[in-house]
Amino acid sequence: MLDFLHINELDNVAVALRPAAAGAVFEGTEALEPIPQGHKLALRDIPKGEPVIKYGLPIGHATEDIKKGSWVHTHNMATNLSGEVEYTYNPVKINQEKKEPRTFRGFRRHDGKAAVRNEIWIIPTVGCVNDVAKALVRDNQDLVTGSIDGLYTFTHPFGCSQTGHDHAQTRKLLASLTRHPNAGAVLVLSLGCENLTHEQFLEELGEYDPERVKFLTCQHVEDELAAGRELLKECAAFAGQFEREDIPVSELVVGMKCGGSDGLSGITANPTVGKFSDLLTGMGGTTILTEVPEMFGAESFLLNRCVTPEVFDKASHMLNGFKDYFISHHEVVYDNPSPGNKQGGITTLEDKSCGCVQKGGSAPIVDVIDYGEPVKNKGLNLLYGPGNDLVSATALTASGCHLILFTTGRGTPFGAPAPTMKIATNTALATKKSNWIDFNAGVVADGEKTIPEAADALMDQVIRVASGEKTCTERKGFREISIFKDGVVL
Repeated sequence: MLDFLHINELDNVAVALRPAAAGAVFEGTEALEPIPQGHKLALRDIPKGEPVIKYGLPIGHATEDIKKGSWVHTHNMATNLSGEVEYTYNPVKINQEKKEPRTFRGFRRHDGKAAVRNEIWIIPTVGCVNDVAKALVRDNQDLVTGSIDGLYTFTHPFGCSQTGHDHAQTRKLLASLTRHPNAGAVLVLSLGCENLTHEQFLEELGEYDPERVKFLTCQHVEDELAAGRELLKECAAFAGQFEREDIPVSELVVGMKCGGSDGLSGITANPTVGKFSDLLTGMGGTTILTEVPEMFGAESFLLNRCVTPEVFDKASHMLNGFKDYFISHHEVVYDNPSPGNKQGGITTLEDKSCGCVQKGGSAPIVDVIDYGEPVKNKGLNLLYGPGNDLVSATALTASGCHLILFTTGRGTPFGAPAPTMKIATNTALATKKSNWIDFNAGVVADGEKTIPEAADALMDQVIRVASGEKTCTERKGFREISIFKDGVVL
């Protein structure tokens, strides 16, 4: 069993797969000091100012002379990132392997879309009715019968006292959730005096099935809880008619996200998800990768895989647009990773990004999706969104993801509206937090499975979850949303 991994032959560091004591030897290099799990070992002398290379790319530079065998981390290296970059399109030809299609047991909606859950959702248009929505969920669980998987609401503080772009994003996000196929029926709950008016919401929502989507304005009725129950009965009657049936996995849309990352994320869990993405898109399915700030420094892994110059332009605009967002708020683009990331072995944003984008596998990038917009093209897509776990997972759901694969080295209990599968980067986490973790990719570091073998096992589990098996977060009822906000609050 290896104690270190030399990821790329160009790398001048290796990564500790488990805690290594001083004196541990790897490829002729003796550790001069203890190297924590997920952290970096210098494989040769790295003079001050020279690049530290991992994944075959610079992830920063040495801030002092680093001796061969030293621990390489925040005390002796720093980022190379600054502001915008002028990207050049050098397309690479990708011969993606086609895979034999499989099926899952899902729901077929009246508009032809597939779903993996048959739930009733209550969507508040404004934070003022959050507690009404919660009461309606609490008091109407008796309506969850037959093929209905659950009754849920997704509360938030917005929908009023917002202007311009923020107001538009809230409106777009809530309308997108209302259209999500995992919701067999939806009750849109309003107050009546908020900025996000009923008329605005209808315009944003577009054409809808009035049997599936119901509306309640609390100021317009004497008893909103009684009126809400009557509408939820109608929702239950409509949703209850759907039953599971065989559906090709080519109709699955899977989001890919990481949070609480560590030094093994880019070695075990993220490459496993990346290989899964290649498998699913090879079967004609769809995957979505987001967390734009965690692509900074790793753009070369992505941009040249864009299928057309137009997609490349959208991707480069997305990247530089997000850098502008940082700069416009007088923030540096590299204010990342988090303290937990650093404790787990990630040193710079480039280090984090190069591990993060491993979730994108090697498939061609077919499109770039704006925040709150639905996915349109089968294959691997990029989505405009931040790295924040709740915000980006909500954005993935709003774009139509049936479920989300969430890799983590530190662990996290939250769940998005879509089933959220937690994938551990290391076996210690999977063992300690078995009530959080759905899949252990730490078996790759343990030498028990190769990445392709782990990806095959992950595909099997995704199909089981798509067919109705509950994730850890679903069993606990952990579901929430967070809406991307930029401007003022009135």
